[in-house]
Amino acid sequence: MYEIVTTFATLILELSVLFVGISFLINLVQIWIPYDKVNMWLSGKNSFVGALGAIVFAFVTPFCSCSTIPIVVNLLNKKVRFGIVMIFLFSSPILDPTILTLMVFALGWKVATFYTLITSVLSIVIGFALEKMGFENAVKEVAVQNIDATTATFSVATAWKETIDLMKAVYPYLLFGAGIGAFIHEVVPTEWISTYLGGDSWWLIPLAAIVGIPLYVRLSAMIPVSQILIAKGMSAGAVMALVISSAGASMPEIVMLNSIFQKRLVVAFIGSVILMSTVSGFLFYLL
Repeated sequence: MYEIVTTFATLILELSVLFVGISFLINLVQIWIPYDKVNMWLSGKNSFVGALGAIVFAFVTPFCSCSTIPIVVNLLNKKVRFGIVMIFLFSSPILDPTILTLMVFALGWKVATFYTLITSVLSIVIGFALEKMGFENAVKEVAVQNIDATTATFSVATAWKETIDLMKAVYPYLLFGAGIGAFIHEVVPTEWISTYLGGDSWWLIPLAAIVGIPLYVRLSAMIPVSQILIAKGMSAGAVMALVISSAGASMPEIVMLNSIFQKRLVVAFIGSVILMSTVSGFLFYLL
């Protein structure tokens, strides 16, 4: 029980600082960033350019899955194309230049390169697929209030007020999600995974993709863990599925997404992360 409380306190403190800091920074940056031009670049007729821009944006904003939410809200507020926003949502937590560097040293440059390529491609495919299927209509009204940049007066006070308003709407979800994440994090140890997910059976890959989401293990922590799991006999495909799903989504993030997405889009997001993790795992399995 002490470990769960400690983990919860650590998670909520870390997430709160990150969330408030990033929210305030993003709202403050509105003073200088010409969002109309950014939106034109990301949402132009050339979908490839927009998708590539989202991947680059994700790469230079290497936040954990929860920390991407303020940016997603901001992009939706600015009416950036839905498919582009989803590409960013999928790719930002898993394309961390620092972690990719660690991956090169831990697992080799081939694995790191393949990981970057496959996650980027799948993020683009799934993001545009969700847009094509009409999931843009599943974004809640509160998340897409339009701010007229031509008439709004931006200041530090305005940025702070918008940050507080966002926190009021999302923080209960953050508390609840952190509690769930802390509980599962302590109850389901790494040893259990290596014991029951060991071996080289193909069905371990989709199972690992499903198991990874509630674990809430940061990508930085998964690099050394992946070495251990592979050393204990777990297949590289299953490990990669676990790495991507645990970094690409988490219980706190899923709960927080309920505040901006309707249930069907939240379910689609979870399914997409599992699909991305599974496909990536099978490709590593065949590699």
